[in-house]
Amino acid sequence: MAEQEADNSGQSDGRMTLIGHLTELRNRLGIALAAFLVLFLLSVAPLPGTTSNSIAYQVFVFLQAPLAEILQEKGGGRMIFTALHEGFFTQIKVGFFTALCVTFPIISMQLWKFIAPGLYKNEKQAFLPFLIATPVLFTLGAAMVYYIVTPMAWKFFVSFEMLGDGSALPIELEPRISEYLSLMMRLIFAFGLAFELPVILLLLARAGLVTHQGLAEKRKIAIVVAFVVAAILTPPDVISQLLLAVPIIVLYELSILGARVMSPPADTEFDNS
Repeated sequence: MAEQEADNSGQSDGRMTLIGHLTELRNRLGIALAAFLVLFLLSVAPLPGTTSNSIAYQVFVFLQAPLAEILQEKGGGRMIFTALHEGFFTQIKVGFFTALCVTFPIISMQLWKFIAPGLYKNEKQAFLPFLIATPVLFTLGAAMVYYIVTPMAWKFFVSFEMLGDGSALPIELEPRISEYLSLMMRLIFAFGLAFELPVILLLLARAGLVTHQGLAEKRKIAIVVAFVVAAILTPPDVISQLLLAVPIIVLYELSILGARVMSPPADTEFDNS
């Protein structure tokens, strides 16, 4: 009878059973998913008093602002869509992107509430700063894309426009909204994830899986990997690649310094008290 009561409650002798853990995980994921769905619906729904204006539309206007400013300096421009459904699905993508960004802190908090009860007090104190730094660093990476990288990259690409003359037709830029959005979101996620490098390396150092000596010895490999990743994730121009590769290298060097401090002393373990 006692065993049945323990199974029903998901706890036994003060410890949560496997079923209890799975139930807790389901509840946490359910809260995160519900928050995402609510924010997604709010972002794509028309704003009060309008028929087509929505939060997703405002976000898209914000994302296209770097290109719009450059085109206006050249006398104006426009964006197009070439398929009947393209405009609709672009708004859906923007709504998904908006909801994901806003929900990210909620998802992180739910994961923390699921993991934290299984940690000792000093382990919570060690991991909590990393949890706080994750969205901050991602936001810094996204801000770098929006305010530094894209204005320079878009100006470079727009410079290939050409005026027509008697022997040649003019070459004008008319970007598709879906292609522009995909490129913008890829850059934001690429830089945001790249800026998470210190969090990952310092967590590994805190766990004793890597050392500052090992990271320093692999510096040359890290530099090559940084440029390869930048070449894959950014547009095919040197400026964008450098603007991603250089911060990754700098963050790697900062991670080496942080690992020197964060690495636990030899032959020591967490205090389980």
